Amino acid sequence: MKRKLLMIVLGLMAVPALAQNTPVGLWRGFDEKTGDPKFEVRITEAGGVLNGKVEKRMSPGVKPDDVCTECTDDRKDKPRLGLEIIRGAKKSPDGDVWEGGKILDPDSGKSYTLKMTPIEGGKKMEVRGSIGPFGRTQTWTRLP
Repeated sequence: MKRKLLMIVLGLMAVPALAQNTPVGLWRGFDEKTGDPKFEVRITEAGGVLNGKVEKRMSPGVKPDDVCTECTDDRKDKPRLGLEIIRGAKKSPDGDVWEGGKILDPDSGKSYTLKMTPIEGGKKMEVRGSIGPFGRTQTWTRLP
């Protein structure tokens, strides 16, 4: 009986650790040049598809009413705060990678093919935006 109870307790303790190895949650991105915090994005899941919106902007000189003037789709002239920058990512059958969606750079208005890979047990995530073989990878940090 004690062994069975121990197995149940250990199993329940493992559930939160497994749940963190997903992009769903609140993430902080950093300025690639300075390393300073730049934004926070909340990634949500609906029907197996991930989307993410800018929840907070922290760049110097940011105005609350800034809009995405460079965007060319339905996000054109929408406020950058609350802007959906991640669309349509799905979990790869090969493992803990989410891809197939797009990520928007609101500074340039360009969308890139997206790949998100949680690392360090889900505490961080590699976010890659690319066009063909060319792209760049940022490391985002999970927030509580």
